Amino acid sequence: MRYRSANMHYQEKYGEKVYKLALKGGTTCPVRDGLKDTRGCIFCSGEGSGDFAAETIDEAIARLSGKQTGRKYIAYFQSFTGTYGDPEYFRKRYLEAAADERIAGLSIATRPDCLPTEMLDLLAELARIKPLSVELGLQTIHDRTAAFIRRGYPLAEFDRAVTALRACGAEVIVHLILGLPGETKEDMLASVRYLNGCDVQGVKLQLLHVLAGTDLGELYLAGAFGPADGSFPFTLPAYADLICDCIGALKKDITVHRITGDAPKRILLSPTWSGNKKLVLNTIRKRLEDRGITQGCSLPDQISMAP
Repeated sequence: MRYRSANMHYQEKYGEKVYKLALKGGTTCPVRDGLKDTRGCIFCSGEGSGDFAAETIDEAIARLSGKQTGRKYIAYFQSFTGTYGDPEYFRKRYLEAAADERIAGLSIATRPDCLPTEMLDLLAELARIKPLSVELGLQTIHDRTAAFIRRGYPLAEFDRAVTALRACGAEVIVHLILGLPGETKEDMLASVRYLNGCDVQGVKLQLLHVLAGTDLGELYLAGAFGPADGSFPFTLPAYADLICDCIGALKKDITVHRITGDAPKRILLSPTWSGNKKLVLNTIRKRLEDRGITQGCSLPDQISMAP
């Protein structure tokens, strides 16, 4: 079988290799500022998933010195919630990025419950200027897990957000986390299959990282979940098999943008093998080949489109 990789997608879209520049959004989140909670999602670090993000486009490009990145970039506003806050702040920041000749497209990470009319209007405006993708942190379709991780919105909110974003002209990329406490393999595959019935264009399959300084990290250190119940952490071979199963369950026109992910090694508690990204990618690549799963270009994460 074949699947659609991010490299393949961007080669078709832009005619050449592109590289995502991870940028800080300069905002916060409704489960951090008190609107819905003050503790944040249970797995989220103090950087709001933007541990490797830069402040500016120039800084992000400078960090890539020595890498073969191509001539075009996507400005990826990664940390926290990229549509939560003052619309005028976002308008200035996003339009400035769109005007940069080095930027071929925009990508904004946000939450489904943070798309007021003013922000949808801005997203529609951006999509008329340059290609736009919006990344939604779904993580799981299961209510019990969503409550445990303090996601803060129901699945129906995600469905409404997808419809609204597609009406704006944005591509929708969905984040799913593999390995959330209490979820079985079938639970994870059910989340993947759910996307087949949605008008989404891409998915990021993110290995759960347990980080020091998070509530999830405290639970892990206390033995509340982990090796004792056999659910976490995955072994690397088991994770490689799961990725194959997820890709096999996915509709073939949905682009796979990520198959693992990174975490700062200084705060990574588990799984420690995930810190060796070359080993992880090579293991997954070999397992895909063994199972006859192919695609047109190199593996999605190989171009490091997002930390």
